[in-house]
Amino acid sequence: MYDGAVKYFNAIWVTMNYSHHNVVVPAAPKTAGASGIRYSCPMHAEIVRDAPGSCPKCGMTLVPIAEAVPRAAEYTCPMHPEIRSPHPDSCPKCGMTLVLVAGETNNVELRGLARRLWTGVAFSIPLVVLAMSPMIGIHDLFGIQPRLRGWIEFVLGTPVVLWVGWPILHKFWQSITQRALNMYTLIGLGVGLAYLFSLAAVLVPGLFPQEFREHDGAVGTYFEAAAVIVTLVILGDFLQLRAMGQTSQAIRQLLKLAPNLAWRLRDDGSEEQVPLDAVIVGNRLRVKPGEKVPVDGTVMDGTSRVDESMITGEPVPVAKVVGSKVTGATVNGNGSLLIRAERIGADTLLARIVHMVGEAQRTRAPIQRLADIIAAYFVQIVVGIAIATALVWWFFGPEPKFGYAFLNAIAVLIIACPCAVGLATPISMTVAMGQGARVGILFRNAEAIERMRDIDTVVIDKTGTLTLGHPALIDFVAHGIPENEALALVAGVEQLSEHPIGIAIVEGAKARGVTPRSVEAFEANNGLGVQADIDGKRVLVGSRSFLAQRGIETKHWEERAATWGAEAKTVVFFSVDGTAAGIAAVADPIKDSTKGALAALKRSGVRIVMLTGDSRSTAEAVARQLGIDETLAEVLPEDKAGHVKRLQAEGRKVAMAGDGINDAPALAQADVGIAMGTGTDVAMESAGVTLVKGDLRGIASAAVLSRATMRNIRQNLIFAFGYNALGIPIAAGVLYPAFGLLLSPVFAGAAMALSSVSVVTNALRLNRVKP
Repeated sequence: MYDGAVKYFNAIWVTMNYSHHNVVVPAAPKTAGASGIRYSCPMHAEIVRDAPGSCPKCGMTLVPIAEAVPRAAEYTCPMHPEIRSPHPDSCPKCGMTLVLVAGETNNVELRGLARRLWTGVAFSIPLVVLAMSPMIGIHDLFGIQPRLRGWIEFVLGTPVVLWVGWPILHKFWQSITQRALNMYTLIGLGVGLAYLFSLAAVLVPGLFPQEFREHDGAVGTYFEAAAVIVTLVILGDFLQLRAMGQTSQAIRQLLKLAPNLAWRLRDDGSEEQVPLDAVIVGNRLRVKPGEKVPVDGTVMDGTSRVDESMITGEPVPVAKVVGSKVTGATVNGNGSLLIRAERIGADTLLARIVHMVGEAQRTRAPIQRLADIIAAYFVQIVVGIAIATALVWWFFGPEPKFGYAFLNAIAVLIIACPCAVGLATPISMTVAMGQGARVGILFRNAEAIERMRDIDTVVIDKTGTLTLGHPALIDFVAHGIPENEALALVAGVEQLSEHPIGIAIVEGAKARGVTPRSVEAFEANNGLGVQADIDGKRVLVGSRSFLAQRGIETKHWEERAATWGAEAKTVVFFSVDGTAAGIAAVADPIKDSTKGALAALKRSGVRIVMLTGDSRSTAEAVARQLGIDETLAEVLPEDKAGHVKRLQAEGRKVAMAGDGINDAPALAQADVGIAMGTGTDVAMESAGVTLVKGDLRGIASAAVLSRATMRNIRQNLIFAFGYNALGIPIAAGVLYPAFGLLLSPVFAGAAMALSSVSVVTNALRLNRVKP
């Protein structure tokens, strides 16, 4: 009764799930031609050769050209990132199919699994129907005798087990020979025992005693169980491999954005189109309207607006003028730009993002240690449970005792496969990192995501993090002279100055559409101020004491100057022909996004601490504007890490946000270091999180993504452990005495495959999170 019912429902389940299931296999990628290292002359960039040598123009030794992204394929295990291979294979530790390091789906492997899957379906359906025939009378209709039925089942089942299931058998054998028991050890044992027993039943049935025979006198076979289990496992592997390819979709989209060609200017000013890998540092490149910027560089000529949304996530194009930085793979607008190549190949921001995210996706989070510890002993425990299950049914079960003992032991081996447990953490981390990269948040490793969830204090460096990091003209007031005319006079004097304040005034004037006036008899005076003649007028620009030394009265402006000074602004006085004519305020302006970012953090219960080397009055003025909880001013660079330690000693979980070299020790000391992508490379190397666009709102976004990821991982682990905790006892038969319920190995195989698919599917839900 048990065998008949199980086989009947198994056939229905297989027919419903496979006869209407369409598996879509992604098209094979176009194969690029093999390309070795190419060489170019440092002085004559147009000289490109496929072999080392010397330049035919100047005789200099040719240097190798760096590639944007390493082209050699490398494969890694989703569960064991330390495993690397130059070829597609299976992991020697857990048996999982290796995936490409760049996150791309291995289409060759995927297509191979699809062929095996459909072959398994094609053979398994008639095999299950045939195995059911004694219960539904088909063998009577066609006159199929038990002996013949066994041979037909052998013919149908053998290709499924030996060819369709070859990857499973190969991984099973590797787990035995390398003494690394894993999930494929359990699957291989279950399938192998079922197939070998059935093979013996067909070839040498006379060796079996009477208790092994069914009511028609034939020895029972389990070809259909072995075949369907193999097909289900291949289905699970196929879906997992395809899902793993989907997890890094954002990174693959970034890679596809990189242009292949660039317009390079020759020495005579003419243009030539060259492959991207022929570009070297220092080349002058033309970026035409609508084209992609080929490499990272600086604008030498022209103006335009560039769409940088693929890097920063901001949809509004950014204005670019002479001196502006541009990023490779961003899209130029309607203007034409001449840029100087500064970062090429693997040094470009795009390549560094891809590398950083790829490396981060192969790190392990602390929460995964629990799964690793359990998995280390899990297989041995399951094998022991399977043996105990077989013995209990053999000695205490009903007739046929062997059939019950054999089937239930196999069901235990199959349903206990720990692949869902192993996938629970890495799949969620991989999806989260891809999602973060899509919005400009780069996590260095999985540990940074886990720690970000617990942050309750954020220490923020002022200059370059809360502020833009450079002085700018904030306010300008004149009396007795039209404001724009006065600003043209002041900027005219300051345009010959090299002082940062003078540069800020000149840039501020140009930003307001004011052209600095031409000057004569320019003089700089000991850092106190500058003076010059403009159209016969003597113009002085500098501090209050600079004007006072020349007998110029400034009392009319001192009240406003004091107000501006209290707001952390540097005040500059100016006079025309001996009369104080106005004042200007220069400051490091607070970023537009800062107030909203800090407000979002405070709403989530995070304490904000500002850390700066500026004077206390300046720091407190900024803190008042932003509503910062605690201010640490006049801090030396070497003391920043000490302040982070103090907060940690108070029991706080600290994130440090900074952008400079002097912030690097504090970034490394913090529980999570957060670097501004607009800052130094040293800061980014020391941090666990990088905000590509330098926007503090990314901290709140990273916290949201972290909490969603950890919640997703907990769901995966609860589901995976709960599945095994419930599935193993049911497969062993604990419900049979009370309810007469048993779990067929085929159903166990289906449940095992679906558990892994469910974990992957749940992890992919993180793509819906909007940080």
